[in-house]
Amino acid sequence: MTHTLDRPDFEVIAGWIEPGHRVLDLGCGDGTLLKHLIETRGVKGWGVEIEDANILSAIRNGINVIQCNLERGLDEFTDQAFDHVVLSRTLQTVRHTEGILREMLRVGREAVVSFPNFAYWKNLRSVLDGRMPVSEDLPYQWYDSPNVRFFTLLDFEALCNQMGLIIRERHVLDEAGNIVQATDNREVNFLGSLAVYRLTQKR
Repeated sequence: MTHTLDRPDFEVIAGWIEPGHRVLDLGCGDGTLLKHLIETRGVKGWGVEIEDANILSAIRNGINVIQCNLERGLDEFTDQAFDHVVLSRTLQTVRHTEGILREMLRVGREAVVSFPNFAYWKNLRSVLDGRMPVSEDLPYQWYDSPNVRFFTLLDFEALCNQMGLIIRERHVLDEAGNIVQATDNREVNFLGSLAVYRLTQKR
């Protein structure tokens, strides 16, 4: 029985994973993505999670999960141990942004990252109205948010360029989960609520 995904970024990510690949999901939550990939792609999957309740849920979902704080790096894993290392809707909660991206590409051939885009027009409108944005992709109030970074697509791409990372593919989604159809980067930045990237590093 296959598992149906209800997150559009998961659907994009699943489309990039080949059958039988080795996948590490950082901040895997209850293991929904890995469960889907194991059932539909036959991947060899492992999860990393810090919250006890999520770890128990992932174990119930049949996921191999390790309790680990991402801020301390991925020392438990050897170089190039995975085909894909996934960090979905978590980068904005990490303090050491460059460090985690480098670690992802140390232990994996490819890094897959999704994050909410702070330059989405509804977010900008909220700020212009004097309030911090709350949306499906930024669902927290300012005072209880786990997010420590607020950045845009253009910010992220500038960081990738600075770090020498190669963007192999990008999908930008609106709040309905549809891919934004625009060619101009500024327009995409304005219309996109959530971004999903495939990254490699120069060899």
